[in-house]
Amino acid sequence: MASRFASAAFKGARFSSSSTAVNTASNPWLAERIAIKEHAGPAAETWRKISLYVCIPALIATTVNAYNLFAKHQAHIEHDKAEGHVPVKYPYMRWRVKEFPWGDEALFYNPDINF
Repeated sequence: MASRFASAAFKGARFSSSSTAVNTASNPWLAERIAIKEHAGPAAETWRKISLYVCIPALIATTVNAYNLFAKHQAHIEHDKAEGHVPVKYPYMRWRVKEFPWGDEALFYNPDINF
């Protein structure tokens, strides 16, 4: 049995596949699949163009804008440090009834940015 399969494979026989010259009139399922593929082709091409020519440039523009805003913010923080600006801890800010289990400050406290 195995030798028959081996000899058929050696001769180039195709197993469990359809050839390109299939009569679609005799196979309605295959005809429907081909029609769906032909119908979806233009829509897929439209979405490919939208992805390439709209989404990618929008992501690049958004990234540049975010970087510029971050650079301005960092320059402002450095300017405040250079002037010797010390944040004032007003009594109405950071009002705590009981302490946090991890210490006096908030969990994500950053002493360079937070007051």
